[in-house]
Amino acid sequence: MTTHVKPPLRRRRLGRRLRALRESAGLTLEAAAPKLDLSRSSLFRVESGETRATVHLVRSMMDLYDRFEPDLLDAVRAALKPSWFTAYGVLDMGYTDAETEADRVWDYPGMHLPGLLHTEEYVRALFGHAHRRRSAERVDSQVAVRRIRQQRLTSGEHPLELVTLIDEAALTREIGGPAVLRAQLDHLIIMAELPTVTLHVLPQRKCSPNALEGGFTLLGFPEPEEPDLLYHEYATGALHIEDEAEVREARLVFDSLRGEALNPADSVALIERHAGELPEPS
Repeated sequence: MTTHVKPPLRRRRLGRRLRALRESAGLTLEAAAPKLDLSRSSLFRVESGETRATVHLVRSMMDLYDRFEPDLLDAVRAALKPSWFTAYGVLDMGYTDAETEADRVWDYPGMHLPGLLHTEEYVRALFGHAHRRRSAERVDSQVAVRRIRQQRLTSGEHPLELVTLIDEAALTREIGGPAVLRAQLDHLIIMAELPTVTLHVLPQRKCSPNALEGGFTLLGFPEPEEPDLLYHEYATGALHIEDEAEVREARLVFDSLRGEALNPADSVALIERHAGELPEPS
């Protein structure tokens, strides 16, 4: 598994602001770094979010750049705090960190069901069959983090909007056995009623070439200046892509798949039909 994890989103966002401050002052990295008692590479790592910026350093930057922004120090303090899920010992290649800051998710999980709509039993069955074995304590932590993430779909203070495309084949894959799958499908039907959830099913008879290229997730953020993020997880790691052209292309692919999918009402009807073919949970 790739060990490199993208710097937390709050640090990357702060770094962009610090770079903008430096550039507005007309200073290059080479010119600014020695005035801050840093090497060029050290200042670059701060501006890219790879290295934490301290309150003292940012005060020095504002003095040097002759620009005071009252909320910048609050942003520094927020970026210094550990992500909430680290208390559970969870490393997830940076996705949960980004999702925590997002307010919109467009998710095509490929041959899987969307994680934000999993039941606990389904999650445990997935982890039980994963190629990397997890201890019982590790699985419990993963389940707890998943549950907290899912709460945002019904949150009044910090809601998360989810648009998800589900491949019909994933509705028939008996992860954990037929009873677990039946409960999972019933849960999808319930979750589809939430105002924050828009669910589409890609019917098997319409096998788009785009659908065969694998799953991906797009994240949108409430801050207008924060670029959308394309996230793609693969067998040994994950990619976080903010390049505007690539994100735009992924959005076009998502919209194309959505156009080929069933509408929400027909999608729920199809899920109900598959659920009806499985035994009811005891």
